[in-house]
Amino acid sequence: MVVDSHFFMNLALREAWKYQGLTYPNPAVGCAVVAQNGAILAIEAHRKAGAPHAEVEALKAAYHKLTCDEIILNLTNSADIHTYLLQNHNNCFNGVTVFTTLEPCSHIGKTPSCANLLSKLGIKKLFVGSNDSHVVASGGSQIVKNAGVEVQEHLMEKECDALLKPFKLSQEKQFVFFKWAQRLDGSVDGGVISSQSSRKLVHAMRDVCDLLVIGGNTVRIDRPTLDARLVSGKAPDVLILSRRKEFDTTIPLFSVPDREVMIADSFEAIKGYKNIMIEGGREMFELSKEFVDYYLCFVSPQMGGEVGFGGVHERFEILNIAQDEQDIIMWMKRG
Repeated sequence: MVVDSHFFMNLALREAWKYQGLTYPNPAVGCAVVAQNGAILAIEAHRKAGAPHAEVEALKAAYHKLTCDEIILNLTNSADIHTYLLQNHNNCFNGVTVFTTLEPCSHIGKTPSCANLLSKLGIKKLFVGSNDSHVVASGGSQIVKNAGVEVQEHLMEKECDALLKPFKLSQEKQFVFFKWAQRLDGSVDGGVISSQSSRKLVHAMRDVCDLLVIGGNTVRIDRPTLDARLVSGKAPDVLILSRRKEFDTTIPLFSVPDREVMIADSFEAIKGYKNIMIEGGREMFELSKEFVDYYLCFVSPQMGGEVGFGGVHERFEILNIAQDEQDIIMWMKRG
């Protein structure tokens, strides 16, 4: 059967984008496993640092689908899953094709080598999107090739590189993204806009951010906490961008433990951080656009506000678009 390689890699990409902003300091990675007859056995992603890599999650799900062996579903530790698959696969992966947005890791770190696992399961073919430029982790494709598996690299490389870019930037210098929520009429004022699941996603991103940047007027008007309470996570440090340095210290964000709150009239302080989220509206957008890498917009299906991004003229390239229980979620870069 002819396999539509772009279709299956796109499935892996879409799954991985669900976890963009959640896997720091690891990259967001997606993986799809496809049977010889073209049936989809698994579509999985790396979900957070320390959790199993995308390939391991996908092989685990595919193994269960092929064998109905429910024991593996109880395994959450990556090393345990590796061991179980190696001991029990019984050649069930013969003829299977694997699609992964990033070259399988070659090294043994917090988790075992994905390349080593793939090389021992008897898969037929491996499609890879982006090559791993990380010196320690690279070389996985060659390990799989050496085991006699057909490997095709650079499939949808542009799209996979866009997915990988936040990780690469955070490794090289820093990654900065600008997040906002708006209604269908473009308004960003007037209280809570996003759905509960969208707010929970943002809190999960805050949990892994080093720094959160916000404008002084927003702090004074909204009196936010800016923590990660919806996911029981840690609160990032906060930079309040403001010419006026006086603030009511009873505003909740000032009383969150184990965080540093800085007040400054420039972005100089961000130089000491790697993974930075900026939250704001029109003014903050204009002030930060020269160094923001990606944009994350939540569009809520409602109207009713008054203040938006009026006067801003900008074009974006949509990198990924998805929907939660209510909102449309778009990752973008300036076009």
